[in-house]
Amino acid sequence: MECSQITAKLEELSPCFYAENWDNVGMLLGDKKRKISKIYVAVDATDKVVDEAILLGADMIITHHPLIFSPMKKITTEDFIGRRVLKMLENKICYYAMHTNFDVTHMAELAADKIGLTTRSVLEVTYEGETFKAGIGKVGLLPEEITLSKCAEQVKEKFDVEQVKIFGEPLHKVQTAAICPGSGKSVIDCAVKAGAQVLITGDIDHHEGIDAVAKGLTIIDAGHYGLEHIFVLYIVKYLEEECSGVEVIWEVKKNPFWYM
Repeated sequence: MECSQITAKLEELSPCFYAENWDNVGMLLGDKKRKISKIYVAVDATDKVVDEAILLGADMIITHHPLIFSPMKKITTEDFIGRRVLKMLENKICYYAMHTNFDVTHMAELAADKIGLTTRSVLEVTYEGETFKAGIGKVGLLPEEITLSKCAEQVKEKFDVEQVKIFGEPLHKVQTAAICPGSGKSVIDCAVKAGAQVLITGDIDHHEGIDAVAKGLTIIDAGHYGLEHIFVLYIVKYLEEECSGVEVIWEVKKNPFWYM
């Protein structure tokens, strides 16, 4: 299957125009006319991912986070991004990233499904069409009112994470919930405005957490990777259904850090 046919399928799923203007999504490396027989899917294009893709004979890598994010004035082996770029080019690997466009079209919906969120709506509107609005995160109702502690246990189980960081009292009751996979610092005020009692997200630091509680919003921080790893198996399934004759392999789920 030609690379351009695969990218067309990906852009049917998550059109690039949904991406934030600061983002860098779509086909970032390679020849769109290249024939693709094996695709490797991961959250990030780390050294391990690139090396494993080469070892396994992948012709294409698809990630959630873009490896090339800021403008690059030179591409050399002196820089870790440059080294990965050169490895992919040397091995004729095409590289595609689906970041905030996938966040808008699917990520929050998938995450909301996992926790059973009902009567959901967009948490932060980032795109307005003629007849609809779309954006980052979801807000809605949990199946029942539960304690913050119980909600945290459910998040751990549903997203298969080792631990979560919680801001708020364990016995505080919550039902209106907001969820924003990835980094949720920027949506705290959106969650407060939406009347959420808890925000499930990642990358919340000390001051943001305690300030959120002061505003009446509790926080369950399940980690950036902890919530976004759901991207991988969703894309794998989609490619297997839409790209006949192409083998799809993926990075085994593993946190990029460990606890002690």
